[in-house]
Amino acid sequence: MLALEDFKDFESGKIDKKEFLKILKSKVSEDRLNTILYNVEYEDQLVKLQAELVNLQKWVTKHKKRVCVIFEGRDAAGKGGSIRRMAEHLNPRSRRIVALSKPTEVEQGQWYFRRYIKEMPNPGEIVFFDRSWYNRAVVEPVMGFCNKQQYDKFMIQVPEFEHMLYEDGIVLIKFWFSVTKKEQLKRFESRLANPLKKWKFSPVDQEGQNKWNEYTDYKELMFVNTHTTYSPWIIIKTNNKKEARLESIRYVLSKFDYEGKGDSGTTLLPDPNIVQRYHRTLKQLDTHGE
Repeated sequence: MLALEDFKDFESGKIDKKEFLKILKSKVSEDRLNTILYNVEYEDQLVKLQAELVNLQKWVTKHKKRVCVIFEGRDAAGKGGSIRRMAEHLNPRSRRIVALSKPTEVEQGQWYFRRYIKEMPNPGEIVFFDRSWYNRAVVEPVMGFCNKQQYDKFMIQVPEFEHMLYEDGIVLIKFWFSVTKKEQLKRFESRLANPLKKWKFSPVDQEGQNKWNEYTDYKELMFVNTHTTYSPWIIIKTNNKKEARLESIRYVLSKFDYEGKGDSGTTLLPDPNIVQRYHRTLKQLDTHGE
């Protein structure tokens, strides 16, 4: 059995990496060894990319940039976990995470975009949206939370709305986290089995499985009508959560020429097998019946 002392010796420099790997191979199975090595590499890459995000935030603050990153996707696709990793080491004074609850009665009578406009980044600020105005493009029509007239009006207005943001200087990054139906179900079952995560599961989540194909149809309509040159959709394959976290960070970093870029020594170019710009022939994970 692998002992804690082995890790301590490695961290303190008493044994080098080659010797440490030799000890690991002698005490754990090959599968377990591969998992350990993968996790070590993941943590190393994550720390380096988070350091790059700190440099990016300093640049955004210094030059009064306004950055808005929205995370969309099916339930349990990994949006929240990715947002946490992006934001956890940033200065909270100039970054926000926005996860709005359902609209109040007053908000329901307002222009749909108003509640989101109030959350737009101020100069020098990065804002992460855990779901956004695109609730009306997929979740609301599927679940019956809006009528056809409201949906149609939204689909007409959203490209114009985003063009106004673009013209006003806001940098908008739109992520769609793509997960297979099988993997989503696996994550739902894991949540239900974990007393600390049961709160994450709701009847709406279950309906997401039951109405999988309806979600797919509305998602595709959303892409076709709202993917533009000034505001493109970026698809992240998220069956592997850790890969998705690293590659979505890389994509954000790749969009800016900030001071200190590349100082961490890791690649900042996202993996094209994980991160892809939407186009109609793109093979996605969350398709009909999958």
